[in-house]
Amino acid sequence: MPKIKIPRNSPSIDMTPMVDLAFLLVTFFMLTTKFRPEEAVQVTIPFSVSQTKLPDNVTTISIDSAGRVFYDMDGKDARATLFKYMAGKYKIAISDQDIARFSVMGPFGESMGDMKKYIESSEEDRKVMNHATPGIPTDSTKGDELADWVNLGLSASLADYNDKKSAGQTVNPPRFAIKADSRAKYKIVKQVIDICQKQGVPHFNLITSMKAK
Repeated sequence: MPKIKIPRNSPSIDMTPMVDLAFLLVTFFMLTTKFRPEEAVQVTIPFSVSQTKLPDNVTTISIDSAGRVFYDMDGKDARATLFKYMAGKYKIAISDQDIARFSVMGPFGESMGDMKKYIESSEEDRKVMNHATPGIPTDSTKGDELADWVNLGLSASLADYNDKKSAGQTVNPPRFAIKADSRAKYKIVKQVIDICQKQGVPHFNLITSMKAK
C-alpha cells in the first residue's frame, strides 16, 4: 500500500502578546527608573579590599581634596522632612516648590544662607556654585551647620523608616557613610567623624574603591 503523506504546515505563532509584553516592560522601567543625580564634587576615594556594598537609605558626607564638605541623603520623603527641619531651625522661608526641588536634588555643599538661592538656580548655575562654594560649615566658631544636617538628617531618616515599616514596607534602616578623597587632610576627616559621633551616629561606613589584584 502506498504511504499516506500527511501535509506539513508551518506553525503560525502570534507574536502580538510578546510585543505587547515587551512594550509594557519598557514602559514600566521608564516610569520607575530613578536616575542618579550628578555628583556635586569629584572625589578620588582610596583603595581597600572590602567588598561590602552599601544598602539603600544612606546619608553620604563627601570630603574633597580641598577639605570641602558636601551632604547627600537617599529618600525623597526623608529629604523633604529634613529640609523643613533645617528651614525651621535657621528661620528661612521656603515654598512647597523649594521642598520638592530639594527632595530630588543631589549632593550639595552650600551654607543655609545660600541654600534657597542654590535650590532655585538652574543645573548649570549649580555646577558653578558647587565649584565656588567653600563647603558646608563645620567649624563651631562659624556655625557648625554640618552637625545640624547630621542630627536632623538622622531624625528625618528614622521617622521615614518607622513610617514605612509601620505601613508594612520593606526598607533598610538608615545608615551613614563618609566618602573622603584620598588627598583630603586627616584632620578634616577626623573632624567630620567626630561631628557624626557627637550627633548620635556611632556607626558609619567609609566608601572606598576595590583594590586591583
